Amino acid sequence: MTRKVLIVDDSKLARMAVARVLKALHPDWLTIDAGDATQALALVGQESPDFVLVDYNMPGKDGLTLASELRERNPEIGVAVISANHQLEVIERARATGATFIRKPLTEPALAEFLSTASGRSKVAR
Repeated sequence: MTRKVLIVDDSKLARMAVARVLKALHPDWLTIDAGDATQALALVGQESPDFVLVDYNMPGKDGLTLASELRERNPEIGVAVISANHQLEVIERARATGATFIRKPLTEPALAEFLSTASGRSKVAR
């Protein structure tokens, strides 16, 4: 089944790196990318992605704020906050929004685990 994944990061290079890891796991899935939270929210409304991978550190709204807004709009959407900031507070705040926290650098096993878990949650919720 083809799925859509929105990648949100203010760094184009970081978005490309995340897309590369995703394509290694699921070459047939579609990727959409956004450079900030405002663009991401607009794309979610237009594209209805199955998963959203969000960088924590972004100008304007940070990834945790965006994750919270995404989950409020669509509780079934799989959201992961990706960050090199591994402080317990950040991890707990991500989980409190209903998002999964994934450490940078993103690895195939970490992304695969998130996608598998998030897919299972969305099937149960539907």
